[in-house]
Amino acid sequence: MVRTLSTMQLEIGASAPPFRLPDARGRQHALADAKGPVLVAFICNHCPFVKHIREEFAKLTAEYAAKGVSVFGINSNDTVAHPDDAPDRMLDEVTDAGYAFPYVVDETQAVAKAYGAACTPDFFVFDGAKKLVYRGQMDDSRPGNGKPVTGADLRAALDAAIAGKPVKDQKPSMGCNIKWKPKNEPAYFRP
Repeated sequence: MVRTLSTMQLEIGASAPPFRLPDARGRQHALADAKGPVLVAFICNHCPFVKHIREEFAKLTAEYAAKGVSVFGINSNDTVAHPDDAPDRMLDEVTDAGYAFPYVVDETQAVAKAYGAACTPDFFVFDGAKKLVYRGQMDDSRPGNGKPVTGADLRAALDAAIAGKPVKDQKPSMGCNIKWKPKNEPAYFRP
């Protein structure tokens, strides 16, 4: 398992890069349709880091959806090279994890590149005007480090976005690198 840190290259205050992406059933979901603060999470099915947080992430997203936060899970992995992340497997993941948010496919990987996403999980929180207030980790827990999964950092960022306040702590996420298609690998992953 290769540990990759998020790039955090999207600047605080930047507008959320727009997207319209299909879920595994082909239904389209667009950032433009989101109301209130927005959480965009780059996740996938097979990553041990995502599996480590998924139960708490499902609870956290349900809790904040009830508070008016729009949530999108985006799978940008190369599903040819990593068939466990293919759309049909995403349907299983939604059920198994208990996700109640749109889990969409970034087939071209253009959305991941626009956000500067580097790893799974990689989180981006936008305020009601769709301006970036946080990019980074859910909390300090990682597979094998013995720290409980609480979602503390992501909760603090979402609470700030709801209250219209800035987020002071910006801590990079850590996870598996996004599985780029050979022609799509961003410059920050090239030697």
